[in-house]
This record gives sequence, structure tokens and C-alpha cells, in this order.
Amino acid sequence: MNEHDTPHKVVVIGGGYAGTVAANHLRMRTDIDITLVNPRPEFVDRVRLHQFVAGTGDATIDYGTLLGEGIRLVVDSATRIDTAARTVRLASGRTLDYDHVIYAVGSTAAIPSVTGAAEFAFPLAEFESAQRLRARLDELPLDAPVTVVGGGPTGIETAAELAEQGRTVTLVCGATLMPALSVSGRRYVADCLSRHGVAVLEGDVVTEVRPDAVVFADGVARPSALTIWTTGFGVPQLAAESGLRTDALGRLLTDETLTSIDDDRIVATGDAAAPSGQPLRMSCQGAGPLGAQAANTVLSHIAGTEPAMLDLALTGACVSLGRRVGIRQLARKDDTAVNLYIGGRMGARIKEVTCKVAVWKIRREARKPGSLIWPKGGPRPARPTSAAPVVASS
Repeated sequence: MNEHDTPHKVVVIGGGYAGTVAANHLRMRTDIDITLVNPRPEFVDRVRLHQFVAGTGDATIDYGTLLGEGIRLVVDSATRIDTAARTVRLASGRTLDYDHVIYAVGSTAAIPSVTGAAEFAFPLAEFESAQRLRARLDELPLDAPVTVVGGGPTGIETAAELAEQGRTVTLVCGATLMPALSVSGRRYVADCLSRHGVAVLEGDVVTEVRPDAVVFADGVARPSALTIWTTGFGVPQLAAESGLRTDALGRLLTDETLTSIDDDRIVATGDAAAPSGQPLRMSCQGAGPLGAQAANTVLSHIAGTEPAMLDLALTGACVSLGRRVGIRQLARKDDTAVNLYIGGRMGARIKEVTCKVAVWKIRREARKPGSLIWPKGGPRPARPTSAAPVVASS
């Protein structure tokens, strides 16, 4: 960069899978001043939170091993994006000037509406809640009854991990055990959980959480020394609180290039983005490519060229069932499961490799910006829809 050139200031809000990839990818140009804002000093490897809780793995990584040279890490929380002044306000009182923002705030646990759940259940979507849950588990005798509410990947993985250690676990699905799997895949997971000793309740709904029990819709109460809540996700409300239009959950509404429909200097990525009002499934699989896509869009805005449209295929899911068994569910490019999966030890190996690759890709992007590739061809709407739910902001 010529010493007389003014660098383009890009602030990346959020240092998860999408945000770290985006920050590294921006280094394809040498004239960009990149600031990554994150409330924690370490990267949280969220796909390993269930391992952290069970004491079978770590879930944090030093940002120094993930971010490329020249990226400035600011440990703080963004409280408002002032689009008129082009500044990001931080909880500490500082402000950051920007030319472009990459909005990568990620997702959080949803606040449960079930009576007693917010007070007595332990969520598992963020590192701080995982720390509290791990501390509580350490206080419990091994035979104390544990209830995991939520039949999705997090609930399944948590239940299997704890049961493998000899804990007494009940998994309450609410409806169907992980409906994203094929019928044969669900049957395989149910059988594996049963072999671990997990009691799987499909079709049962928790209507109340007490300090020592859960109550079901039929009024029956089951003892529960610890209730883990893994159902439902939310997103930070920073976009709405900054006067930007969002969907009903609070994800920033964008076009198919991930550019905000309100301000072309703001580009969203990851779990908090709603392109055309139709967000992709929240996943580590999609986060990295979405981060690179967002960075490419910013690079196009800087260069004055037309950004590319979103092109990403999601191809199924990996779920661990303890440390020795797992499942890789295969799917079409539209993420629809096919009647084919890989289970057993091979499924566990694929899951572990998938987790490691997610971090490896961030590090590779730090070493070689622009190196990330991903499967393409996933179906998307032809253009933004005006029928998307919108939250009015002030």
C-alpha cells in the first residue's frame, strides 16, 4: 500500500466461525484496516461445547493462532451501529470508525417460555453457560437424574456424552428425534442412545421446570437433579437496536449478496444473516463459506464491482454419539436427507475430522487469504422477497 493511500476501515463484529474467516479473507487486499470485535479474548469452538461440559474436550482456542497478521482484536461488545456517523459503539464507551461493517454476531440460546426453564434449566449455546453447567455437573453424584430437553444435534450429543460417562440421562425430544435425519438415520441414533442407557422420549413436551423435576403436558413430574435446555436459538438484537431491518428472530435482512437492505456498507454473515428473508440452517458447515462470501462482498463494494450472489450447498449433518460412535447423514445439495448414512466408529471419525477441519480452514485462511472453497449449487430464491417478516426498529 502506498504511504499516501488511506486504508479502508472494516469492522467485523463477532469472532465466531464466520467472523474469523471473514476477517482473514479480507486480507486479500493489503489496503484494508481490519478490526475484529469480540466479547471474549478467546475463540469459542461451539461444536465442542458438549465435550467441554462433559470434561472430554476443550472448547476455546487462542485467537493468536487463528487470525492473520495485521488484524486487530478488540475484546469488547458492540452496543450500536451508528450508520449516520459510520461508527460502532462499544460497551466500554469506545467508538470505532468504519467504512464497512461485517455483521457476524452469531446466535445465542433462546429465552425459554416454559415455566421455570429460565430460572432452573441450564442452556448450552454459549461458553459462559457451558461453564456454569460444567460446574453444576461437578457437584452432582454420578447417579443423579439428568434431563436434556431438545432432540436436535446439541441435545443428542450432550445426552450421549454424559450417558457414556455413566450418568442417568433422559432426552426429551418434544416431537421427533432430530427430524433432519433420514428415517433410518433417526433409528440408528435412537438405538445408539438406548445402548448408552439414555431414555429417549419422543412426543413428550416439558411444560414446567422445577429445581428437582420436570413436568410434562399430562401433569406427570419426573425427578431431574439437573435440566439442560438445548432447544431454540436466538440472535443478538444489535441490528434491530441500530435501526436496521431484521426478520422476526432479529437476523439482519440482506439481499443475496449478504448486503443489508438498508445500508450497503453493512454486510451480514453466519447465524445472524437472513438473505432474502430466508436464512440458511444454523451450522458450522455454512459459517465459514458465509464468512468468505461476506468478505468477498465487501471487497467488491470497495472495488466498485458487482458482488456475487450467495451460492452455498449444505449437504447433511454430523452428530457425535459419545467419543467412539457417530453418524454422518448424507443429503442432497438442498440439505434434504437421503436414505444413506455412515455410522459407528467411522461416523465418529468423520465427525471429529469435520470439527478439526472447521478450525483448520480458519487457520489456512489466515495463512493464505482466499483459499477457502465450499460446495455450491444450493437452491436460493431468485431475488429478495418483500414478504419477509420485518421487525420495526427505532
